[in-house]
Amino acid sequence: MTKTVFLCGFMGCGKSTVGKVAAGMLGVQFVDLDEFIEQQQEMSIPVIFSKKGEEFFRDCETKAIKDFDGKGAVVATGGGALLREENAEAAQAAGVVIFIDTDFETCYERIKDDPHRPIAYNSIKQQLKDRFEQRRPLYQAHSQFTIDGALSPAMMAKQIKEIAAQ
Repeated sequence: MTKTVFLCGFMGCGKSTVGKVAAGMLGVQFVDLDEFIEQQQEMSIPVIFSKKGEEFFRDCETKAIKDFDGKGAVVATGGGALLREENAEAAQAAGVVIFIDTDFETCYERIKDDPHRPIAYNSIKQQLKDRFEQRRPLYQAHSQFTIDGALSPAMMAKQIKEIAAQ
C-alpha cells in the first residue's frame, strides 16, 4: 500500500483509536497529525493556538498533509484539518480520505473535559454542537468514503483496510 489513508471527523469521533488499529492491519505507520505538528513546532497545540494563532496552525496542517503524499500511512487528521479546501484536495491527491461519522453525543462525552483540545475545552456544549453541525457536511463533501462511527474500532479498521485495498 503506497497511498496514505487520511481519517477525518469531529473531535472525539475515534480517528486516533481506529487509525492505530487500521495501521496495524495494513502494516503501515500510524500518525496523529496534531502530534506530528506538535513535534515539528516543538510546542503543544494549545500553545501554538495562543502564541501563533489558529491560522498558523492550519498552515502547519496543510504542509503536514502534503508531506504524507505517497508515504503509505494512516493519518488521523485534527477535527478542523480537512475543512480547509486546500487540505482536502491535498489529502485526496495524496491518498484516500475517510470520514468517521460518529454522533455528536458520543463525541461530546469523549472531548468535554480535555484541556488538550483548546476549542472543545473553551466551548460550551451548544457551541460544540453548532460546530459539529456546521462541519459534518464539509467532512462528507471532502471525503471519498464514510464509515459508521458507531461500529467497533476493529470493524471500522476492517472497513478502512478494504477501502485502502481498492
